[in-house]
Amino acid sequence: MSDAVNSQGFVHLRVRSAYSLLEGAIKAGKIGKMAADAGMPAVGMADRANLFGALEFSQTTRDAGVQPIVACALPVLDIGGQVAQRWAKTPTVVLIAQNEQGWLNLCALSSAAYLDAGEMAEPGVPWGQVVDKSEGLILLSGGPDGPVDPLFVQKKPAEAAAALDEMKRVFGDRFYVELQRHGLSSETVAEGGLVEWAYAHDVPLVATNDVYYAKAAQAKSHDALLCISDGAFTGQEDRRRVTGEHWFKSAEAMRELFADLPEACDNTVQIARRCAFLVKTHKPILPRFDTGAGRSEADELAHQAREGLRARLEKNKAYAPEEDYWNRLEWEVGIIQQMGFPGYFLIVSDFIKWAKLHDIPVGPGRGSGAGSLVAWSLTITDLDPLRFGLLFERFLNPERVSMPDFDIDFCQERREEVIDYVQDHYGKDRVAQIITFGTLQARAVLRDVGRVLQMPLGQVDRLAKMVPANPANPVTLAQAIDLEPRLREARDAEASVKALLETALELEGLYRNASTHAAGIVIGDRPLTELVPLYQDPRSTIPASQFNMKWVEPAGLVKFDFLGLKTLTVLDRAKGYLERRGAAQDWGLLPLDDPKTYELMASGQTVGVFQLESQGMRDTLRKMRCGSIEEITALISLYRPGPMEMIDTYIDRKFGRAEVDYLHPSLKEVLTETYGVIIYQEQVMKIAQILAGYSLGEADLLRRAMGKKKKEEMDFQRLRFVKGASEKGVPESQSGSIFDLVAKFAGYGFNKSHAAAYALISFQTGWLKANHPVEFFAASMSLDLSNTDKLAVFYQDCRRFEVPVLAPDINRSSADFDVAWKDGQGSVLYALGAIRNVGLEAMRHVVEVRETGGPFADIFDFLERVDPKAVNKRALEGLARAGAFDSIHPNRRQLFEQADVLIAYCQSVAAERASAQVSLFGADQAGAARPRLKSVEQWAGPDKLDQELYAVGFYLSGHPLEELTPALKRKRVTFVAEAQGLAEAGHEAFQMAGVVRRRQERASARTGEKFAFVTFSDPTGEFECLFPPEQLRRCREVLEVGTSVLVRVRAKAADGEVRFFGDDASRMDVLLDDAQIGLRVILSAQSADAEALKARLDRARAQGKGGEVWLQATLGGRTEVEIKLPGRYRLDAALRGALKSAPGVVMLEDA
Repeated sequence: MSDAVNSQGFVHLRVRSAYSLLEGAIKAGKIGKMAADAGMPAVGMADRANLFGALEFSQTTRDAGVQPIVACALPVLDIGGQVAQRWAKTPTVVLIAQNEQGWLNLCALSSAAYLDAGEMAEPGVPWGQVVDKSEGLILLSGGPDGPVDPLFVQKKPAEAAAALDEMKRVFGDRFYVELQRHGLSSETVAEGGLVEWAYAHDVPLVATNDVYYAKAAQAKSHDALLCISDGAFTGQEDRRRVTGEHWFKSAEAMRELFADLPEACDNTVQIARRCAFLVKTHKPILPRFDTGAGRSEADELAHQAREGLRARLEKNKAYAPEEDYWNRLEWEVGIIQQMGFPGYFLIVSDFIKWAKLHDIPVGPGRGSGAGSLVAWSLTITDLDPLRFGLLFERFLNPERVSMPDFDIDFCQERREEVIDYVQDHYGKDRVAQIITFGTLQARAVLRDVGRVLQMPLGQVDRLAKMVPANPANPVTLAQAIDLEPRLREARDAEASVKALLETALELEGLYRNASTHAAGIVIGDRPLTELVPLYQDPRSTIPASQFNMKWVEPAGLVKFDFLGLKTLTVLDRAKGYLERRGAAQDWGLLPLDDPKTYELMASGQTVGVFQLESQGMRDTLRKMRCGSIEEITALISLYRPGPMEMIDTYIDRKFGRAEVDYLHPSLKEVLTETYGVIIYQEQVMKIAQILAGYSLGEADLLRRAMGKKKKEEMDFQRLRFVKGASEKGVPESQSGSIFDLVAKFAGYGFNKSHAAAYALISFQTGWLKANHPVEFFAASMSLDLSNTDKLAVFYQDCRRFEVPVLAPDINRSSADFDVAWKDGQGSVLYALGAIRNVGLEAMRHVVEVRETGGPFADIFDFLERVDPKAVNKRALEGLARAGAFDSIHPNRRQLFEQADVLIAYCQSVAAERASAQVSLFGADQAGAARPRLKSVEQWAGPDKLDQELYAVGFYLSGHPLEELTPALKRKRVTFVAEAQGLAEAGHEAFQMAGVVRRRQERASARTGEKFAFVTFSDPTGEFECLFPPEQLRRCREVLEVGTSVLVRVRAKAADGEVRFFGDDASRMDVLLDDAQIGLRVILSAQSADAEALKARLDRARAQGKGGEVWLQATLGGRTEVEIKLPGRYRLDAALRGALKSAPGVVMLEDA
């Protein structure tokens, strides 16, 4: 930097990036270009407390031709004072890394701010730690948000001077007094004291602008961002605000602003000159694996792989000559050693072996790693790659050096144990998770901005829903405006909507929050703060790297993926159930030709089966009729956007309805398995090898090129492919067309290694469901304990498989779903923990009390033994509603309505127990103190079922329409169990009935009109109807959740699946009145209660339409008298249930 630049230049030293969450509005990767465009030779980024973007900023700024200055606005404690406003945060000072040592100290301080935060509301570092880590750092005093300026404003010059003296003492000539001019009176007040002290102590001044956003015009959107951060409104007076001066000003503008203090601007350039540091990238740094046998890592890998393969071949059937296995193993070992990755394989193998040794379920494989024979030999995977034709080069390409990447699935409930082992083994300071950032995406930013602008909630919701929802490939707001004419119309029609969209467009994509990656773990060979700064997610016990997934690996850390897979937990639970009755299974040794499993899949009854449970997948299973693990692998690979269009071709070729085309005779071996359809990336590689003479390493590069579709690379590969094919006698015209066809499917091609591993888990869960449905359902329902919608689906599936589900019972049920066997019949025991509002841990406590002290004798025995902190009023009410106390106290209503009295008793007994008071009356004391419960009539009929529905989420012990079955039959209503069969036989029109369970409305992508999927429940099961827009408009008011409805439907049956379409719907009570049905109430003359009967009937009197009621009294089994009551009555389920519970009522008959 020349003196000329120094006299005219200026360098921004404290730009806040978007990593200053919900404060900064500039992406870290764009700061360098902004500085370059402004003609600045250097630029500094200083985010609050963190270094999240340090590596990204360093690399992108350097690439822009600008010197990066890495800094941090570090919150400090125990020095100076702070702004006296309720929204003020911990004061910050700016620390700038001069060199490598400064960077290491900055990492340590930023890490400490998070790791040592404890119960503090925000991160902060005691000044003493800054003192200890000051080497290699430049200090700026902090400006208006620092610890000094507020003291001058508060007229405490002595305290301010003391803080400045301390800063000078520690940092010496690396300390600068910071001045800012954003138009605040407090800045002017503080500046006088700051300048006076600086001149008196010969400390240089430095001018900074606290940059939050790029351009002056963005002040308004940035104000909205601060409101999002603080939960405030833009129209609110008493809130945090900043002036409109916090933008990336030019050097000229800053020089003009500080024209009276030019040296303050000169010193920004001087500081840049003093900094000679760039956060660098590193090659992968792995911890050294301790072999324990004096061998090198390379020798240890070879030793373990050979021993492992020997053990595998002793236990498993070989699918190729053993010589092929050994040759492949030695070749793979050589490649791994040559590429320098033995340690990586040994580390992964070690923690997987530890997990298996401790009975923690581990998946058979995931991703391309299943293609390695060494991985299979080391028990990293459980898939024989020769059996499935998997390629090592797809995982580790000797012609393209890149880190191997094993993704490991563990039981989701015990994954943390494996991570704990890794921490203990390598050191807690050397293991961390990886940070990830949530962003303000299109829908979310519209809602956030709409809220802070105080726009009507309904209006903002409608606008947000106009943005297409596509989680796999999120649509940006700009794209949504281009795609959706209604958004443009709303923008053009209303100024408020225009302002909303403009603000949202500026804020979209900024970071909203930090959390940790679901699976990624990094392991270092040294304390991680020597490589990267660390972050502490308050919800996790393990630190995380401050660099995200994209930047943590360039920093030198190697990522290991520890994924939690629910299905492995389901299989483990089921294994436990099976062990209890002596039927335990080793999932790795199941016969892959089990006919019952493939019959299940061909029927499409695969709810709960891994990867195969969606409606579309079940439909495809019925068409494909998978008969082997290879066909399940193909289905998993085909059932995705893109290759899905080839499903029908695959099926037609499989069943001989279409001719199989192998493209070229030499490719028959490669394509026979998939009937000539190119499904897998591995097939693309083999085609290039066989037809064009590629090595498999070259073929992997070809596959990558085809996936990226870069024209220059594709043109080169096409020439190479055609030339290689011609050398093998394939005409150019044919090889060129084959290349084009392969290129088309290569973009869709799936990783066969991944598909085969997941197909194996699909088979295992399918086998379990086909052979042991009771254990399958109990395990599956346990893992969806809190998802009542999913439990309802499983419950209906239990009915289809004739697996009884027993109602929750306080003396029999477990906290989780369980299995009970009696006389060869298995049943699922409903989980106490699945009842709403009770809590899983509370129910575990209840079960522990019961198992320790024996079954509960009555409700008071229960209350005297449980902890009222675990079983509170809501839990007691939930258990009563669900009928969990029926075996010890059948009157559910009595317990529910007097829960206050019962919980008070429970608390008093617990208090007495805690105080260790012993009554003279001993064990009788509790009984003497038991409250008398008021006598109330039991819930009956619909009331009982409604309460049960609330507690369980679906009807478990009965159904509201059961009482109306005769009347519904008169109306020619067909229940779903019968309708399914009739539809498959060709019937199309039905009158059906059901209680509305849920209604999901969606908008047509083409017209924007709403249609709905409505789920109904009848006594034989559940069914879903699609109501098109016109029918929905007509019936929407009727289709409310909980309403009993008669539905006119059309049915369509195809490939074993029946779909229902709603034509019309009416409330059931209206139509039942039209039926003019009657009801006969048969009474016992000896025990009938006339008043109780009258009260129930009076509540059901109907005006006009309704049914007639006869009373028939019996004595000794003989009919004494029959009386027809005057008037008409609503003969609905409510009346029937009420009459059934009346004293003396023997039975009801339709008359």
